[in-house]
Amino acid sequence: MVNEQGYNVAVVGATGAVGQKMLETLEKKNFPIKNLKLLSSSRSAGKKINYKGEELVVEEATPESFAGVQIALFSAGGSVSKSLAHEAVTRGAIVIDNTSAFRMDENVPLVVPEVNEEDIATHNGIIANPNCSTIQMVAALKPIQAAFGISRVIVSTYQAVSGAGNSAADELREQSQAFLNGEELKPELLPVKGEKKHYPIAFNALPQIDVFQENGYTFEEMKMINETKKILHTKELHVAATCVRLPFFTSHAESIYVEVEDENLQVSDIQKILSNAEGIILEDDPSNQSYPTPLSAAGKSEVFVGRVRKDLDNPKGFHLWVVSDNLLKGAAWNSVQIAESLVKKNLV
Repeated sequence: MVNEQGYNVAVVGATGAVGQKMLETLEKKNFPIKNLKLLSSSRSAGKKINYKGEELVVEEATPESFAGVQIALFSAGGSVSKSLAHEAVTRGAIVIDNTSAFRMDENVPLVVPEVNEEDIATHNGIIANPNCSTIQMVAALKPIQAAFGISRVIVSTYQAVSGAGNSAADELREQSQAFLNGEELKPELLPVKGEKKHYPIAFNALPQIDVFQENGYTFEEMKMINETKKILHTKELHVAATCVRLPFFTSHAESIYVEVEDENLQVSDIQKILSNAEGIILEDDPSNQSYPTPLSAAGKSEVFVGRVRKDLDNPKGFHLWVVSDNLLKGAAWNSVQIAESLVKKNLV
């Protein structure tokens, strides 16, 4: 695809779940693209994808693919990012990486534009997109932190299967139908494809997302813990996470307990701050059963917050219910927002 104005953009992993959402987001936001290149593994090369009415052929991603590319959106897995991101940078591209490959690299900014857009200016060719579950949490926490200070966060997540890719969504469909037919469930993927054991996801809850670490937490949980501290610029913040996979397709939900520094705060104070925060929609009216759900958030780019309550025992404690589309704000939308920030700040 070639236009006279705009930027030379590449999408790596264009045929995957997030890659497809990246293309939808670029089109929806009408991002200024001069030339669009779709890249993937050799297995998916040759496939055709429609973008703005034009049929584009997916090419195999190689180091030479990035010649002339100015912005490269990566979402093809950490191993691909590790092997090709620096190759892209060497050829002049700014890489926005949606994998965990560089998130905790001290030389790579980890960015949610509504939270820490200023960090984009410190990049050395690579900007990391945080974990999907981290993004929606810090988007809700940042306005609270800025106004009242935060000392502790405890989060339990309820995560959609699409976070594990298209194959996980397929497995949920197949297992659900088998369960309803009274047939045996045959788990082959979740909770982690490479693990020794697999459990059914249909009509189930799996308290494991990614592999276990030596400390008993999963890698997903450690992502949330470490990324939150990096994005909010506070190593002293106490963060604990429990991440659970549930049998629905889209949007992650999170129950978040947060301790502020002022014990005199009321629920209305938190609600007011959140209702005026960028990228946040407050849906919080218990009298009318108003609160966000994964289905109501699906297909939307904002982060939704409800069920704001003061803890009954700790005057500094508050509870939040936070929901967002994990493929949009949790991945594709945030990545394109970073690209927009690069343009806005004349950094590309």
